[in-house]
Amino acid sequence: MLHLLAFRHGESDANAGSATTDPATIALTETGHRQAQNLADAFSLRPDLIVVSPFLRAQQTAAPLMAKFADVPVETWPIHEFTYLPPAKCSGMTVATRRPMVETYWHRADVDYVDGEGAESFAQLMGRVFDTQQRLASLAGTGIHNVAMVGHGQFLQALRAVMDGTIPDVSSKTMQLFRQLEHTQAIRNTAGFTAAWDGETWQNVTSLPAP
Repeated sequence: MLHLLAFRHGESDANAGSATTDPATIALTETGHRQAQNLADAFSLRPDLIVVSPFLRAQQTAAPLMAKFADVPVETWPIHEFTYLPPAKCSGMTVATRRPMVETYWHRADVDYVDGEGAESFAQLMGRVFDTQQRLASLAGTGIHNVAMVGHGQFLQALRAVMDGTIPDVSSKTMQLFRQLEHTQAIRNTAGFTAAWDGETWQNVTSLPAP
């Protein structure tokens, strides 16, 4: 049995309302660093592998966990956040000032639409999600039993929805369903979920609160 414990990063500058530039380099706030330490302190189960997004805020969140379990292997996987608006188009904007563009994107409900350079489509996001699910499942039988993952809200939302069967495929309908999940079941900073792979299906997909 393979067990996954997946967590969103701590509070970032963007989460706190600050203007940002490149999504990959958004850092944690002081609160975010405290949340990251709290997450590591609360982590009692020694993982066999730590998987982390390449984005800075996830790397910073994972740092206390990696320090606590310094002998555990760490791998960076392409589990970075869903960037559906071009970074150059949003440079210097806050979450609030981006909101009209966000609403326009989701209203379109076109899974293949790419808004510009540096952005990805919903279908591309889901491709990464399905690949991640398969990559995790392939760890079964390799001696890895417990995986800790530090990623991002929307990516983990999609991964959880795939694992529990809420989103079985990629369509305009499931894209709209995903957006509803973001409104009703958003994954908060350092919250997450757990799931278990039994060799055939993902079981016991359960939300975890922030510590």
